[in-house]
Amino acid sequence: MSGIGVRFGVGTRLVLDGEPVEIVELVATAAGNEVILRDVRGGVRRASQRDLLFSSRAVVVPDEDGPAVDDPYETVGTMLGQLTDAQQALLVERAAHLEEVLTGYRSGSAEVAAAGEPRPEYAPDLPLTVRYAAKAAELGVGQRTLQRWISDYQRLGVAGLAPSAARQQGGGPLGNADPRWVETALEVMAEHTQESEPTKGIIIRRTASRLEVRYGPGVVKTPGRTTAYELLDELNRRVPTFNASAKRRREVAERPQKAYGRLRPTRPGEYVLLDTTRSDVFALDPITLRWVQAEITVAMDWYSRCITGLRVTPVSTKSVDVSGSLYQTFRPRPVGKDWPAHAVWPEHGLPKRVLVDRDAFTERAAPAAGPALVPETIVIDHGRVYVSAHVRSVCRRLGISIQPARLRTGRDKGPIERFFRTMRQSLLEALPGYKGPDVYSRGLDPEGQAFFFLDELEAIIAEWTATVYHHKPNRSLVDPHLPGLKLSPAMMFEHGVARAGYVEVPRDPDLGFEFLKVEYLPIHHYGVEINKCRYNAFVLDDYRGQTSPYRGEAKGRWPFHIDTDDITRIYFRDPKTRRWSAIGWEHAPMLDAPFSAEALEFSRRLAAAKYTYPSDQLAVADLLKRWNVGLGMSLAERRMALRISREQAAIDLPDLPGDEPVSLLPSVRKALEAPRQVPSGPPSEAVTEQDIAHGDDDDVDEFDLAPPVTRPSPGSEEAQGDRIEDSGFGDFYADALEDFE
Repeated sequence: MSGIGVRFGVGTRLVLDGEPVEIVELVATAAGNEVILRDVRGGVRRASQRDLLFSSRAVVVPDEDGPAVDDPYETVGTMLGQLTDAQQALLVERAAHLEEVLTGYRSGSAEVAAAGEPRPEYAPDLPLTVRYAAKAAELGVGQRTLQRWISDYQRLGVAGLAPSAARQQGGGPLGNADPRWVETALEVMAEHTQESEPTKGIIIRRTASRLEVRYGPGVVKTPGRTTAYELLDELNRRVPTFNASAKRRREVAERPQKAYGRLRPTRPGEYVLLDTTRSDVFALDPITLRWVQAEITVAMDWYSRCITGLRVTPVSTKSVDVSGSLYQTFRPRPVGKDWPAHAVWPEHGLPKRVLVDRDAFTERAAPAAGPALVPETIVIDHGRVYVSAHVRSVCRRLGISIQPARLRTGRDKGPIERFFRTMRQSLLEALPGYKGPDVYSRGLDPEGQAFFFLDELEAIIAEWTATVYHHKPNRSLVDPHLPGLKLSPAMMFEHGVARAGYVEVPRDPDLGFEFLKVEYLPIHHYGVEINKCRYNAFVLDDYRGQTSPYRGEAKGRWPFHIDTDDITRIYFRDPKTRRWSAIGWEHAPMLDAPFSAEALEFSRRLAAAKYTYPSDQLAVADLLKRWNVGLGMSLAERRMALRISREQAAIDLPDLPGDEPVSLLPSVRKALEAPRQVPSGPPSEAVTEQDIAHGDDDDVDEFDLAPPVTRPSPGSEEAQGDRIEDSGFGDFYADALEDFE
C-alpha cells in the first residue's frame, strides 16, 4: 500500500522555480541541513532543505505509485460518504477476507487473532496463489476479480473496494454530453427569462439551429429526445425555465453570482423593516356588506424579528398608514381583551426581565401588545407611500435614517417577506375567506365565506403575532456563542437589551402629533381655513391677524397639524404654553365618525354636479345619505367609506382638554344632530332638494339626514336584522345578505 508521504533524499526529483532538478547530495551545516541540486543542463546549486520543503517555489515530484495532485481518485471521505451503512459494512467484511488472504488473519495481525485462526487453507506459509484460489472459491468470484480487489485495497485501503463510480471523478450529472450543446442550451434558456414559459421541444430545436449556424451542419450532434429531455431537466436547476413562474425566473436571473451580503444588526432598533402586502383573506365591507380586499402594513425589528407595528387598510395603503405603523414602534398598541399573560408586555414596552424605574413613567398606561423602541434606520422599498414627503419629513424630524432597498430585490427585506409567508401559512389560510397567494390557488367562492370586518381582521393578526409568533422559536435567530439555543423573537429582544445594555424608548406623551401632516396657515378673525374648510376655537384668540415668527417656507404663517383621515379637527400647539389643542371643523357636529379629506373632495364633486349652489354642509349630508342607501358605490367610494368606518385610527392621539367653538357646545350639537324630516304635503308646500340648493342656510337645516347604519356584528343574525330594520333600508341589506344565508 502506498503511503501519503514522499521520499526526500538523494535521487528525489523536484521542480524549483519551474525548472526540474534532482537531489544529488545531502549536506549538514551549522546553519542547518542543505542539499546539492543538479538541473537538466548539468548545473549544480545549493539550497536549504527547509526552504525546499516549506516554500511554494519547490514542488516534489512523487513516485509513479504515490499520490499526486492530478490523482483521478476522490478523497477517502468523499468515497465512503457516498455509500450507505449497509454498503460500508459490506466493504469492511470484504476487507477482512482480503486480509485473511494476505496474512492468514481477518484482523491482519497475529496478535489479535480470532479463535481458529489461521485456517488451514490460509496458513501464512502456503503459497499466495493457493490462498487466492481458496478465497475465490469461498466468495464465489474469479481469481482475477480477487486480485483486482487486493490491488485496489493495497493502494487505497477500504475505500479502494468502493464501486468505481464512487472512487473516480465522473463527468457530473450531465454525463458525456457535448459541452458545446450544453453551453448553447443554457444560452437559449437564459434568453427566455423575460418571456413566457417555453416547452422543452422548442429549446431543443433552437439549440440545434444555433449550433448548426455556429459550428456547421452535423458538427455538434444533438442528443436523442429522451437524453435531451434529461439534460434539460438538469440544466433547469441552473437556469429555471420550465415549471416555474415568470417572477421566479426573473428573480433567479437577477440574483448575484457571488455570496450574498447582508446587514447585521447588533441591537434592537438598529434596523426596522417596513413593507406592505396584499392580504390573502377577504374582509367584509361594513357599508355594503360585501367582500373587499385589504392590505397589511408591518414594521419589524430586524434584530429580534419582533413585529412593532401593524395596520390593515382597505383596498390600498396611504402614507398615513405607514406613519401609523412607524408610530406603533414608538408607542405599542394596548393589549386586546382576554390575551394570555405571556403575550402581554409591560406598559413601557420593555421585557419583564429588564429592570426599569417605574416612577420615571409619569402616566400609567395599559399593558402593551409589543416592544417599544426608537428606530435608528428604516429599510423601505420604493413604493409611493414609503418615499412620500410625509414619511421622509417624519423620519427627518425624529432623526431616523432611511435606507431604500434595491429595486426588485426582495431579499433586501428577507425577514419581513418571510414573516408574510409565515402569517399566510400559519394564520390566514385557516380563516374564512382565504383566497390563496395567487389566482391558481384561489377557491371557487372565497368571497362567499368572508365575514370578518377590517378591524376584526387586524385584531386577529395582532393577537396571533403577540401570542404565537413572538413566542415561537425562529430558525434565523441564533446566538453565535450558543448556536444550539432556540430563540423566539421575544427572547431575542430580551437578549438584545441585555447585550446592548440599553434600548431607546420615547418619553414625549405628545409624540403622535409628530406623525401628522403640517400645514402653515394664517389665522383670520373667523379662524383657520384649510381646503375651504373653516376651523375655529378660543385658543386662537391671542393670535388672530398676527404674523408668526416662523420664516422660510412658512412666511409668517402658523403651523397646524392635520390628520387627513379625520378632518373634523386639526391640532395647534400654543407657542406660549406649549400645549396642544384640538380645533374643530364648523360642520363636525353633523358627523359621529371621522371624515377623511378624500371623502370631502368626493362629496364636493357630487354636490357640484347635482346642485347649483352647493355647500360643504349639503355635500356631506348628500354623501352620507348616498352611502346609507348604498346607491352608486364605486370602488373609490367604498375605500373612503371603509376608512371612515374603522374603529381604530392610524395614530392614537391623546384627548386634548380645552375650550371648544360654539358649534361643539352640547346644546348646539344636540340641536344640529336632531333628526329633521322633510314636511309632507302638496308639492307647493313641500321643501324639495332644488329649494334647498337655491335657498338660504335656514333651508339647509331642514335637509333630511339619514342616520348612519350601525355596523352589524358577524354571527349575530338577530341583532343584524334589528339594526337593518331600524335603519329604514331593509330592502337593500336584505339583498346584500343573500350570499351569507
